[in-house]
Amino acid sequence: MEWHFFFSVTLFAIVMTGTPGPNNVMLTASGANFGYKRSIPHFIGIGLGLVSLIILNGVGLGVLFQTYPIIQQVLKVLGSAYLLYLAWKIASSRLDSTDAAKAAKPMTCFQAMLFQYLNPKSWMMSITAVSSFAYSDDSYWISVVAISVIFILVQIHTSSVWVGFGTLIRRWLSSPLAWKRFNIGMGALTASCVVFIW
Repeated sequence: MEWHFFFSVTLFAIVMTGTPGPNNVMLTASGANFGYKRSIPHFIGIGLGLVSLIILNGVGLGVLFQTYPIIQQVLKVLGSAYLLYLAWKIASSRLDSTDAAKAAKPMTCFQAMLFQYLNPKSWMMSITAVSSFAYSDDSYWISVVAISVIFILVQIHTSSVWVGFGTLIRRWLSSPLAWKRFNIGMGALTASCVVFIW
């Protein structure tokens, strides 16, 4: 593999995982509500989910979407419904001393991994990564593994930035009203991602 392969895949991964989308909006909210350390399983799960999608597309799942477009439509509906549910959970969360607030937890690694299967942006980036950058010769699987490794390394860093941004915002949210407004805003941003899905 040549240097331009690594450069191109890295640049693509930075753009895809670093730009706003459902994952990064939720990571910002998680960083603000739970702090950096408690959000680590969330962004590790995102990376593992992306890698599994890249591998699945390497096996040929992308062809299944082309053959049966209804599958992609079903995933869009499920993904949109789940995003709206998450948006509601974010918008309705509060920073107070109630039992419900104390019981609130960040997304687990497994939940974040599974969410990638309902996230159209994750499907789009994994299909595009394999179809655009995987080699067509005997190095096919080596290139798919290389794409997976590059993606998870880049994604961990870009996700860390979004969680870090959330933890910085946390310092400015000094009152329950400020927290309420922030969470409603983050919930609205999460819900707005549905527009881009369709």
